[in-house]
Amino acid sequence: MRIAIIGTGAMGSVYAGLLGDAGLDIVAIDTWQAHIDAIRRDGLRVSGASGERVARISATTDARKAGPADLVIIATKADGVEAAARAAREILTGDGVVLTIQNGLGSAEKVAAIIGEERTMIGVVGGFGASIPQPGHVHHNGWEFVRLGEYRGGTSARLEAIADIWRKGGFKVALFADIHQLVWEKFICNVAFSGTCTLTGLTIGEVLADADAFSVAAACAREAYAVARAKGIAVDIDDPVAYVRAFGEKIPGARPSMLLDHMAGKRCEIDVINGAVPRIGAEIGVPAPVNTTLAALIRARERAFDN
Repeated sequence: MRIAIIGTGAMGSVYAGLLGDAGLDIVAIDTWQAHIDAIRRDGLRVSGASGERVARISATTDARKAGPADLVIIATKADGVEAAARAAREILTGDGVVLTIQNGLGSAEKVAAIIGEERTMIGVVGGFGASIPQPGHVHHNGWEFVRLGEYRGGTSARLEAIADIWRKGGFKVALFADIHQLVWEKFICNVAFSGTCTLTGLTIGEVLADADAFSVAAACAREAYAVARAKGIAVDIDDPVAYVRAFGEKIPGARPSMLLDHMAGKRCEIDVINGAVPRIGAEIGVPAPVNTTLAALIRARERAFDN
């Protein structure tokens, strides 16, 4: 089985490195030329919670050169999902499937519209705290569960087969008949820490330790939780503040990807994370003033990136 990973930023590189080191046929696809060149030249170094290793894998900036793939993992940012899905469609084998793993809301729906619901799976991954110190090297602070499900729900033999692939890479895997519930549970954690860390420049642990910063994170989580409940999403959460605190305590040294984007002077995924809460809330009559304010401040900061 050939596995193509489209989008080998921090999390995509963790997937590629650990799966490749397990002997699976992996091809990394990314537009970051320096990263791809380093992988080709020296292999993909993975360090952190999983230990130290160098995976020798294929890498390219052109998906068309990846060859037929039985499984395509889309690990791009939200704004790259549609282009990645179109590229996946071109290289996917006849019975191949796409597994899409993103932060925020809406990406899986975009993939399913292009690939087809019947060939789309969703992954929910959190608690890794991954970053790229330099091209060809990815580091991760945690090593939590990879949660998988069919876009249409239910369980299947192919879902179990995909889970076995991840297990070969050393990942802890859990399967869910309703993966959309898990998307929202992770989303609430993203909402709590992504915007707060991005505005303050603090790590997740530093936000937890600062009463003012955590009060903002907690308010963001409460609003996202209220929207989920109003939409009828069966999130398995009794106390959203306790839930996000427990999540954050597992990766205190991590910086969310939105903060890493701002540190690099790049726009972040605010519209599919904190910005999504007031947008969806407005559709069902649930206000989200804290997320509205936080998202507006982050967009204001990003305007300076264009100058």
